[in-house]
Amino acid sequence: MITQHTTPRLKVEYKDKIRATLKEEFGYKNEMQIPRLDKIVLNIGCGAEAVRDSKKAKSAQEDLTTIAGQKALTTVAKKSIAGFRVREDMPLGAKVTLRGERMYEFLDRLITIAMPRIRGLPRHQRQEL
Repeated sequence: MITQHTTPRLKVEYKDKIRATLKEEFGYKNEMQIPRLDKIVLNIGCGAEAVRDSKKAKSAQEDLTTIAGQKALTTVAKKSIAGFRVREDMPLGAKVTLRGERMYEFLDRLITIAMPRIRGLPRHQRQEL
């Protein structure tokens, strides 16, 4: 079984069009001056819900894994805080770091599919996306 490897659409567009536009618009002399994406970090902090119910952090991890398409890491408390009933190493949320092709695929889906459906965004901003 042979799997075909395709470069993400947004990555191709960035390399072909966006980099040239940025270089021309801002007058960059060196290619390394042009801004680029290194990583996208997604996180969910459960806060007080995770303190009361330990299953909330596990649920957040599963949700983030589904959203990102990559296994999420459970974040834990660094210190105990008695006033918030938080103990050291208690799971409080989840995070995922996306790099490379997964990052471009995620950003492309976020911009083209998810953001235009946000209700609070003014109509003219949705059309720009």
